Amino acid sequence: MKIGLLECDHVTPAFRHIAGDYSDMFQALLPALAIEPYDVCNGHFPESVQACDAFICTGSRHSVYDDIGWIHQLKAFFRQMREARTPFVGLCFGHQMMAEALGGSVAKAEVGWCVGVHDFSVSETAGWMQPQQPAYKLLMLCQDQVVALPPDSRLLASAADCPVGMYQIGDHMLGIQAHPEFSKAYVEAVIRNRIQRIGEEKARVAIASLEQPLDTETIVQWILQFLKQQV
Repeated sequence: MKIGLLECDHVTPAFRHIAGDYSDMFQALLPALAIEPYDVCNGHFPESVQACDAFICTGSRHSVYDDIGWIHQLKAFFRQMREARTPFVGLCFGHQMMAEALGGSVAKAEVGWCVGVHDFSVSETAGWMQPQQPAYKLLMLCQDQVVALPPDSRLLASAADCPVGMYQIGDHMLGIQAHPEFSKAYVEAVIRNRIQRIGEEKARVAIASLEQPLDTETIVQWILQFLKQQV
């Protein structure tokens, strides 16, 4: 299964010793898949939506509503994926881009930054969500959130500070706001680097939350089963 990784950012060089760049993180997360990176934030796009069996979209320091050329081009690519029914999974920025490009809306979250380990409650269990569990814990690192879902969406999970935690469009596009690809060490390094932007108290609570266990393996199984049911 060939997966195109739509890279919407790159890890700051000072932090690459922790887990590499985003392409390294996703290959480590999904070792059974053949991942081909596409550096879309520098204008390097797949030739078409048929270039890979499926696509995954990374996070980004940018916002999906920024007036930047590659972001506009990526929105058009998302609309092509929807029309072609190309299997897709978006994480954080990718989750938000799916909404913004396909008729939903994204904005800065009223609660401010969401960082550290967050608890998500499952509101609907799709057939590919095996093993079933009513809730999961994942790492968050974002300011923006989906505030209106696109047409033909199913809300699958929410958190107290993130009403749209996971959703599906049709049966071939999946958005996950959290970051299963991130390690706790990487998230802690970024939080400590952004304490003034995040706020000292929120950063302190977020770093303390990193003691909690994560449900990364469950989410990996869900992503794999979602993709494999499509091809």
